[in-house]
Amino acid sequence: MASVVAMTSCGSDKENTTSVEKVPGFDLSSLDSTQKACDDFDSYANGGWKKKNPIPGTESRWGAFGILDKENKEVRLKGIIEEITNLKDRKNGSEEQQIADYYKSFLDTATVEKRGLEPLKPYLDKIESVQSLKDLASVTGELQKVGVSTVLGFGVEGDLRNSKMNVLYEGQDGLSLGEKSYYERTDSSTVKVRNEFVKHVDTMFGFASFKDADPGKTVLDFETKLAKLQLTNVELRDPIKTYNKTSFSDFTKLAPDFDLKTFADKQDIKTDTVIVQNVAYIKNVNALLKATPLATLKLYTRWQLLSNFAGYLPKSFDKEDFRFFSTVMRGTKQQRARVERAIRSTDGLLGMPLGKLFSKKYFPEDDKKKVSEMIENVRTVYGERIDKLTWMSDSTKARAHKKLKAFTYKIGYPDKWKDYSSIKIEGDKLFENVIAASLFQNEENVKKIGKPVDKSEWHMTPQTVNAYYNPLNNEVVFPAGILQPPFYNRDADDAINYGGIIAVIGHEFTHGFDDQGSQFDEEGNLKNWWTASDRANFDKLTKKYIDYFSGIEALPGFKINGALTIGENVADLGGLTLAYYALEKSLKGKPEPAPIDGFNWKQRFFLGWAQVWHMNTTDEALRNQVQTDPHAPAKDRINGPLPHLKEFKDAWSCGEGSKMVLPEASRVVIW
Repeated sequence: MASVVAMTSCGSDKENTTSVEKVPGFDLSSLDSTQKACDDFDSYANGGWKKKNPIPGTESRWGAFGILDKENKEVRLKGIIEEITNLKDRKNGSEEQQIADYYKSFLDTATVEKRGLEPLKPYLDKIESVQSLKDLASVTGELQKVGVSTVLGFGVEGDLRNSKMNVLYEGQDGLSLGEKSYYERTDSSTVKVRNEFVKHVDTMFGFASFKDADPGKTVLDFETKLAKLQLTNVELRDPIKTYNKTSFSDFTKLAPDFDLKTFADKQDIKTDTVIVQNVAYIKNVNALLKATPLATLKLYTRWQLLSNFAGYLPKSFDKEDFRFFSTVMRGTKQQRARVERAIRSTDGLLGMPLGKLFSKKYFPEDDKKKVSEMIENVRTVYGERIDKLTWMSDSTKARAHKKLKAFTYKIGYPDKWKDYSSIKIEGDKLFENVIAASLFQNEENVKKIGKPVDKSEWHMTPQTVNAYYNPLNNEVVFPAGILQPPFYNRDADDAINYGGIIAVIGHEFTHGFDDQGSQFDEEGNLKNWWTASDRANFDKLTKKYIDYFSGIEALPGFKINGALTIGENVADLGGLTLAYYALEKSLKGKPEPAPIDGFNWKQRFFLGWAQVWHMNTTDEALRNQVQTDPHAPAKDRINGPLPHLKEFKDAWSCGEGSKMVLPEASRVVIW
């Protein structure tokens, strides 16, 4: 059961810090002195780093986030898991037993190979028994319960218009390639992906000894028809357009031939209300299902089942799944070793129990206090920036201040931990372990329907290298995983940290006032708090920024989608602005900081931002990102906002004709 309300995010042994080697604030070898800061700041600040850090064969992109994630998982979590597996007595049902036995089951490839497709047989038999659309609704509902997609899906979140209460949401689903543009574009690289997808489905069906003729073409044809009915990823950003609250009985009438009540009943859903993402889509899907041969729908459902669990099946399935979704789609050359994948799979399934141990070992309370101080510093500066705005009226400023004051935050790890003891994990049953975890997640979600929102809940594990803003809680969340170098470095000068973690903090704060977040009030409700003229001014500024990014070509024939990335781009621009002036504020009344390595504090601030986003990316991953990801490519998260900042121009003494400088009339200043 997937989340349907978007949380907007950015993407050393702490027990004995005295023995840990200090990390430099900025490594001079990262620079490329043959480049000019005012022409291409990414190449100047990160060119040396990029040459020294080619993309590992196991990755599709390689940068600060991935490197720290690898350290957190393949070193720190690995150490924790190995300690647990070496324990002699593990109480059955304890977190230690669950972690150790799941890890063991993932590594037990002999049993996985021996069992073959036997774990899937009960589900395959049910699919084969389907004789009508009502039967299909029943079977696909049961499959949804264990994480297998079909043409639509349910999720449970706070009600956008009553954020204190949880409600059921319905949304479009079912595209193997992830986004409708993959089914529509006619350029050679996208056509190649579709052709490879057909081969991939054919190969997987061959491994399974399914006897269908041309299964790949059948699946692609059906998904292409489905894609035509769906909203674009840009349209999905509109919370007003996608909020259609209705009674559950009226909802079921939208698809009279596909039994939506049975579909929901099989997922243990009980509710009187549902928020429909797109009413027309439900009606059109009903017509599509009715017009499609039942044999095709059964084939498609078998494909979704096979694809969803490929990573837990024998090596032939797992390897082919990697070949298509990682190599073809993202350019990853080789699969990680099984032990590394076992760590990541255990983290994916039991991330919070692992996070409890990770936090205890690697996140000191001193860091929590320091980050709290930084957040309050950003809040103060944001208030000052609001007061100085020339495009916003006093009445809207008052509401903006109210929302800013109501911001809450979470740092490091949850104050209370969920109880996972009911998940039955066995050391020789990988597939059943995955099913048990999926059923636990489904039960946890459906129990929330109609109940008050638990505002203490976290939507990321503590070891995650990321942060997020939740508009329904009006909160920013910073897991322990990201509060490490190069994002936060206790040994670095302030300028580097302000350009790093404080810009990230400012980024998350700004999400509360981006094109989506600005539509929610201080209590997290979808409610207009703007005057009409202020909203028009804001929309004019964001439209200008959309057009600016839409003109940037990430790869030949693939331009950035400015409308899709506007939220993240506004947050980057705001985060940089807030962090810069927070740093400036912190220096008032103090002596000017001495240059470090020949760079003054203003220049080091921007070097701090650049090193957070240094990255090498495969062309395949870049194409996929431009089509599906609301974040701009890393290079453009550096070079994109900087020409709009007079502060950057002044810091590096860039002339008006420099490539990293825009004419004043072309600059966008929002917050």
